[in-house]
Amino acid sequence: MMSLNDHEFGGQHTEIKLEIVEKYLKAYSIALRRKFNSLWYIDAFAGTGSRTVRIEAKDGDLFDEPVPERVESRRGSAKIALDIEPKFDRLIFMDRKQAHCTALEGLKSSHPDRDIHVLNGDANTFIQENINRVSWSSRRAIMFLDPYGMEVAWETLQAIARTKAIDLWFLFPLSGLYRQAARNISAVDATKRKALTNMLGTDEWEAELYSPVPPSTDLLGELDAPEERQRNADVAGLEAYVKRRLETIFPLVADPFPLPPQRRPQRFSLFFAASNPSPKAIELANRFARHIIDAGISSHVRPR
Repeated sequence: MMSLNDHEFGGQHTEIKLEIVEKYLKAYSIALRRKFNSLWYIDAFAGTGSRTVRIEAKDGDLFDEPVPERVESRRGSAKIALDIEPKFDRLIFMDRKQAHCTALEGLKSSHPDRDIHVLNGDANTFIQENINRVSWSSRRAIMFLDPYGMEVAWETLQAIARTKAIDLWFLFPLSGLYRQAARNISAVDATKRKALTNMLGTDEWEAELYSPVPPSTDLLGELDAPEERQRNADVAGLEAYVKRRLETIFPLVADPFPLPPQRRPQRFSLFFAASNPSPKAIELANRFARHIIDAGISSHVRPR
């Protein structure tokens, strides 16, 4: 049976993203433990700390008995971060849903020896107003942005980048981008324009992503028609555009991991970005991220 605090979500792409992030957390914690006095983990859309996964029933055959549908409880990103060794010195969990924060408070209570902070509210507001009040000279952090939709504002990413101390894993909602950026610019209304500008940090996306469509012609020549503009970028082109935008504020942005990796259309892009411009820090972060992403690609994506 499922309780009211159960957080049911996920599929193959959820398992993969959490696997990649967990591997980076482990490598990061080991590598930086002796270099800094304090290591933090920040989860801006933390959920409940665990998740419930519905496993479909299977029919029996000559060799195997039928298996009924069941529900399994698995670790979410917050619980994974708590399990990392060496331990993070501080863990900050944010979520806008009160029920999720109630579950996170329960997780906090079950770890009374850990420095855990649960914040109920808008992650954009928390990050933009508080992240640069921290003295980051002797601290480093990893932040995981796994939004429920297109909530992450560009100003939030800028605030993270300005710390020069946070490594970021960002599950970018690529499907949200190509739904809002409709094929024909005439279908992009004021609400969609505002959402795109908020997410991409510029209103120049229209000029960069849309091109005029040549007018139709008949036997007598060109037909008079209003100018139309169509999106010139496919899904891969949109993903590349997002990477270029992130590179305007982060000194390192790795090539993203596509999710789901084998089914189309692609719905998400798991980006890694580092805010520390130090060449040594960039080299270390890039080596860890690239190794983990490449290993994930070889494990989960079939050769084409």
